[in-house]
Amino acid sequence: MTDFVLSECPLQAVTFDLDGLMFNTEEMYQEVDRTILARHGKQSSDELLDKMMGRKALVALQIMIDWHELPMTAEELLLESREIMSRLMPARLAPMPGLMKLLDALEKADIPKGIATSSDGKTAASMLLRYQLGPRFSFVLTGDTIEHCKPAPDIYLLAAEKHGVQPKEMLVLEDSHVGSRSAVAAGAYTVAVPCGRSHAHDFTGTRLIAKSLKDKRIYQLLGLTEECPDS
Repeated sequence: MTDFVLSECPLQAVTFDLDGLMFNTEEMYQEVDRTILARHGKQSSDELLDKMMGRKALVALQIMIDWHELPMTAEELLLESREIMSRLMPARLAPMPGLMKLLDALEKADIPKGIATSSDGKTAASMLLRYQLGPRFSFVLTGDTIEHCKPAPDIYLLAAEKHGVQPKEMLVLEDSHVGSRSAVAAGAYTVAVPCGRSHAHDFTGTRLIAKSLKDKRIYQLLGLTEECPDS
């Protein structure tokens, strides 16, 4: 999909996914998964990574356990995962290309923005704190506060409610098929911004597949008048 159709009504707010969309964490999570599986004499695969991507941690880890018939609980694997991730993140966490410029443009246009992520609150807060981004968002919805997480629409329905808009008036930026399905099901104007493995995902239902957060079409959708970065 290279063309797109403007929203039937003005887009009044933007909700961002976090992992792989705002930050380069998907590549780190994949390294964590490979490390964990190697410790247990198993190997990762692209198919397994695709099934795990975009889901809350305990759900994703249970998929890994079932896939390889591992003799431990998701809670035990979560502790192991967090230990590895805590060593990777300080040196390697970075914003995705175009994020800071887009946030500046949204603030200049007074367009409210929120975050809706499958990550838990502690992990999300840690990432946002490293770049002092938390105060720039109206809200942060996390996987540990939502009963039915992505691909269910609940988190994006709640995001629209938090913004005080109808879902169709909200632009959602997502990098994975699971997250995009959630936003589409909620009725949001959904833009996929794939990276890494997610370039191979099925983004049926999304209105646009952007090259990155620098894609000029995102700026056009939101009526941002300032010069946008090269896409």
